[in-house]
Amino acid sequence: MGAPSSERAPFLGLLPLPERAAITRALRTETVGGLILLAAAALALLWANTPWSKLYERIRDAHFGPAALGLDLSVGHWASDGLLTVFFLVAGIELKRELVIGELRTPATAALPVIAALCGMAAPAALYAVTAAAGGGDLSGWAVPMATDIAFALAVLAVLNTHLPAALRAFLLTLAVVDDLGAILIIAVFFTRTLNLVALAGAVTGLAVFYALQRHRVRGWWWYGPLGVTIWALMFNSGIHATVAGVSMGLILRTNRDENELLSPGQRTAHLLHPISAGIAVPLFALFTAGVSVAGPALSALFTEPEPLGVVLGLVVGKTVGIFAGTYLAVRFTRAHLNPSLAWADVLALAVLAGIGFTVALLIGELAFPDPEHVKAAVLAGSLTAAALAVLLIKRRNVVYRRLYAAETRDQNTDGIPDIYQPKGSGPGHTDDAK
Repeated sequence: MGAPSSERAPFLGLLPLPERAAITRALRTETVGGLILLAAAALALLWANTPWSKLYERIRDAHFGPAALGLDLSVGHWASDGLLTVFFLVAGIELKRELVIGELRTPATAALPVIAALCGMAAPAALYAVTAAAGGGDLSGWAVPMATDIAFALAVLAVLNTHLPAALRAFLLTLAVVDDLGAILIIAVFFTRTLNLVALAGAVTGLAVFYALQRHRVRGWWWYGPLGVTIWALMFNSGIHATVAGVSMGLILRTNRDENELLSPGQRTAHLLHPISAGIAVPLFALFTAGVSVAGPALSALFTEPEPLGVVLGLVVGKTVGIFAGTYLAVRFTRAHLNPSLAWADVLALAVLAGIGFTVALLIGELAFPDPEHVKAAVLAGSLTAAALAVLLIKRRNVVYRRLYAAETRDQNTDGIPDIYQPKGSGPGHTDDAK
């Protein structure tokens, strides 16, 4: 059983059963999507570094769309401004769920992951700024190494065939959710160069209508589909990045279900769009964004130019130091205590894994630099380096993770509920006895 209500649960301790089930469902789709993402990124790299690279560029730069509506965009822009809106819509729903019924619903449970995420955003940005300033580089890319790519990270875990305990996976997911919110705020505030107030007012009005429909329990995709596309188009034409529309609608969708509902609107939408986001939207974005040259000059720029060097250091060093230090200090100065079945080495491995900053880092790189190829190469190099280091750290503890995972999932009476969540299952299946 979990800790009594009068005691504070240990940090990275046993999750409540409903939360564990929700985390498992979300991460299953993200893991499959992450494997597709890896394949798409690898294909983009191979394609862009073959004799057919000109064909890749022609497809990526080909334009289509209604020019009269300001939507005559290249394939690459449709991927970043259109498809990624689906990704951020799902991220907004996940953030809303965390805030309402998940790990972020109370200050006590939210403090640790939020502090860790904020430190994990601040440290890479500061390290990039110091590196760029010392080398006389462009400070515009300070936000590039700030975000964690949960799908890429889970794909690494899947390839590694590890069995991280649910609490570690939940902590990683919460870090990524807070990162996504931080990223979208940064994009909206710092990367809006021109502002069309009329279009912005239209987008805000559309969001107000969206909220009213949710408030009055109006159902039917024929309401929300056309309205969502309209809000997206207006947000795009306002000058604010169109993905802000996605996360805004995700935050508005209701995540608490009424008595007569099997699923809430947020749950239904996430169930429908999560596979599309993870399996189609994000991989296609990677396909048309990750195709950068990895020839000699591009690789040497990682160590000779301050901007790409700052990105690599931010992802590999900044993320690790920020998340680990933030988590340690938060635990040290609160009543929380680390789950005795785990060690600080596990938090360090998770912090290194969070240095995989693929999708959102590439997006911010495109917004920050007019010619982002060298920064894209740095994002790829930094993410791959963080992944490799995380693999080494996790492999060392994989025997422990498998034992804990087996204890968490053991169901000797085959009733569909792990023994650890039942009174008679608190013996051999208990987290503390599993180490």
